[in-house]
Amino acid sequence: MRRIVVISHISLDGVLQAMGRPDEDPSGGFAYGGWISDYSDEVVGAVIQQEMNMPFDLLIGRKTFEIWAPYWPNHADIWKGVNTATKYVASNTVTSHTWQPTVFLGGDIAQKISEIKQKAGPDLHVYGSGNLIQTLMAYDLVDAFWLKIYPLTLGKGKRLFDGGSIPMGFKLTEGKVSPTGVIIANYERTGALTATGS
Repeated sequence: MRRIVVISHISLDGVLQAMGRPDEDPSGGFAYGGWISDYSDEVVGAVIQQEMNMPFDLLIGRKTFEIWAPYWPNHADIWKGVNTATKYVASNTVTSHTWQPTVFLGGDIAQKISEIKQKAGPDLHVYGSGNLIQTLMAYDLVDAFWLKIYPLTLGKGKRLFDGGSIPMGFKLTEGKVSPTGVIIANYERTGALTATGS
């Protein structure tokens, strides 16, 4: 069975919105786009390169796809695997695109993703895609969180756990702190929690 791995850059207060550049996602009046730029260092860079070079397919939301589709086909020298990976895109509005291979998932997205997980293939890596992550968590489909936690708070913005979560145990499988203070923490699912007490 394939795993779903959420790979996310978050602030101390859990914000994942528009980490990459100022114009990435200003929705809701978010004014801090590109907030990770001051924390680039060799440790964070090496972890990102390692993740980019693993076998993977992508599972992303429509907004992330629309940001990536014009960019990555012209930058294969930076991330070769992104163009050959199958891109599963959760969207009820976009149904085709020239960036291939791409599969658009409309309708009952959670059911379709559950079926994809059962098929043979590499792990499904989720980047960005805040709305999709909420759906994945609501339907108990996330197997791992690979987080980069940055030493700043943003106060507002889309958060990793905006929609809550299902009680679930995780174990830390990789952990380190970069020179700029970024906590790199990979958590793998261990199982559902059971209620205690009366």
